[in-house]
Amino acid sequence: MKGAVLFDLDGVLVDSRHAQLATLAGFATSALGRRIAIANLPSEAATTPREQVLAELGYAGAINQDGWDAATATATLTAKVFPFVAEALSALRAAGVGTGLVTLRSRQRVGWLLPPAVLDLIDVVVCYEDAAPKPAPDGLLLALDKLGVAPASAVIVGDMESDMHAARAAGVTPIGAGWGFSSPAALTRAGATVVLPRADDLVDTLLSLISLE
Repeated sequence: MKGAVLFDLDGVLVDSRHAQLATLAGFATSALGRRIAIANLPSEAATTPREQVLAELGYAGAINQDGWDAATATATLTAKVFPFVAEALSALRAAGVGTGLVTLRSRQRVGWLLPPAVLDLIDVVVCYEDAAPKPAPDGLLLALDKLGVAPASAVIVGDMESDMHAARAAGVTPIGAGWGFSSPAALTRAGATVVLPRADDLVDTLLSLISLE
């Protein structure tokens, strides 16, 4: 195997910003007993821990997972896989490059966001229940161990500062997905080696970086 490319899920492979905000609004509406629309959420809700967002809305209790799952299941119906994903994953496989998904989502929720045809193109999937969440490097290292690839021969494409921090801690090259949730400037500050504004040249960029390792 000629190295590996790891991906975050939300904002990188799946356009799920609206779904994430809708989940927060739906859960808050149920938990607080009053209507909370997406417009009522804090301005940085998409990149802020859910506990903090809910606390700002007036909910300080524990998050009921059944209630959260119900809100998520409905909201993710609006999420769409980005058009480039299947082609990019196929091209990486054809080039002999391993692929992995490292996400804060549970395994059940991954299946709500990615159709089987896309999941079949990903060699390893590491979810919330498999390893300590990013920014800890555990999930990245677990994925690479399963792929049999050393961190120095791998990159991760992420759209959150936590992705960049996890990559640095794991010894993996961090690539910023400028089309995701965080701004290119934030990703650069967090340590991204390269920030791609769009996914147009994604595969060529990834293969060139891997070949330089």
